[in-house]
Amino acid sequence: MPALAARPEADALGAALERLAARFGPRLSTSKAVREQHASTLTWVEPQPPDAVVFPETTEETAEIVSVCSGHGVPVVPFGTGTSFEGHVNAPYGGVSISTARMDAVVAVHAEDLDVVVQPGVTRKRLNEHLRDQGLFFPIDPGADASLGGMASTRASGTNAVRYGTMKDNVLGLTAVLPSGEIIRTGGRARKSSAGYDLTRLLVGAEGTLGVITELTLRLQGIPEAIAAGVCPFPTVEAACDATIATIQSGLPVARIELLDEVQIRAVNLYSKLALPEVPTLFLEFHGTEEGVKEQSARFGEIARELGGGPFDWATRAEDRTRLWAARHDAFWAALALRPGARCVPTDVCVPISRLAECVAETKRDIARSGVVSPIVGHVGDGNFHCQPLFDMSDPAEVATGQAFLGRLVERAIAMGGTCTGEHGVGQAKMKYLEAEHGRGALDAMRAIKRALDPLNIMNPGKIVTP
Repeated sequence: MPALAARPEADALGAALERLAARFGPRLSTSKAVREQHASTLTWVEPQPPDAVVFPETTEETAEIVSVCSGHGVPVVPFGTGTSFEGHVNAPYGGVSISTARMDAVVAVHAEDLDVVVQPGVTRKRLNEHLRDQGLFFPIDPGADASLGGMASTRASGTNAVRYGTMKDNVLGLTAVLPSGEIIRTGGRARKSSAGYDLTRLLVGAEGTLGVITELTLRLQGIPEAIAAGVCPFPTVEAACDATIATIQSGLPVARIELLDEVQIRAVNLYSKLALPEVPTLFLEFHGTEEGVKEQSARFGEIARELGGGPFDWATRAEDRTRLWAARHDAFWAALALRPGARCVPTDVCVPISRLAECVAETKRDIARSGVVSPIVGHVGDGNFHCQPLFDMSDPAEVATGQAFLGRLVERAIAMGGTCTGEHGVGQAKMKYLEAEHGRGALDAMRAIKRALDPLNIMNPGKIVTP
């Protein structure tokens, strides 16, 4: 059959929804309010609600839903918490949104093996609350309290990635429902395997275009003996980035190192009631033993001073760390408050660490030339930073300026050997950059995989690649 290129026929959609309503009753909703909640709402990507939302509770129920949709040629869009920015959860061809909100069980904790099995609707904060009394934690922290299924689907990373890696490094295995309705299990609880294709990593980052993740086995870490967090101001973003590069290249095992430029600092001061100097600033965190943390903090202070930064003020009290990182995690909302009525368009790129200072500095100059209001914040320890430009969506000229700026940002990153997205994912908004980044051959290989697993193109169509 040809790839889906439009909404399904009304009769086919009606028949599918009738079958699903008979099976799931009140767990299937066609109300406008519920459907609108299951579309892209956080950025300027136009919301495209599904025709219905269904709330399964098990892998088997998810397989039933997908089988019905497959049989009628109805699109399926997996949905976690809806915190993604690039239009991942939109339904451009209508169809059924599968919400994992009721699939929120922590299935099994294997403390002795440092792993846990969860359903995809469990959020990262809830998982860590569940694990805390056992002295364990899951380290991936993208900021939002995202669902773990969604985090796997977008290959999320966040503030701890510089030490603990991204989702691709911390998912040991998956259970997923393929577009045919077949259930597969990939990977396992062993820490390594050489058995066959790595289907786990194929599905991690596929953004729901190859299947619906219904269970995850995740790698855990022990809660460190000591944690210290602190802030360090710098005279310029170049100096802050150079300090980051020196820290990583010296082998200092920093757990978090986050850049906030002077615009973002002004925003968090206003929003989170802080009183930080309004200059480029690094937020840092060190994990380890009491002595180790002290040594790491002292060594970073030396690096900062050599580059004109400081003083490096650090604290070990949990309440002080919580307040600091809460302000960092609220950076998006703080940016929005800088320009009431404007829309924030958060986007990310990632470059090799050696090109970080150059890329951020050139981006700052581009912002100034364009007249754009755009705070910068980034997980700079791995070369990943975010721009959060604010635009008046009723002004076509301003929107055009914004689109041109975002295009130049991506082109700059790719030209430096980087990527159009370090962690947000492709979704709808960044599809146009994939050929420039990967080349036609690689893009054709992605299309071939998509066609092989999803010949009807029903699984989250209109994202990443078109078959």
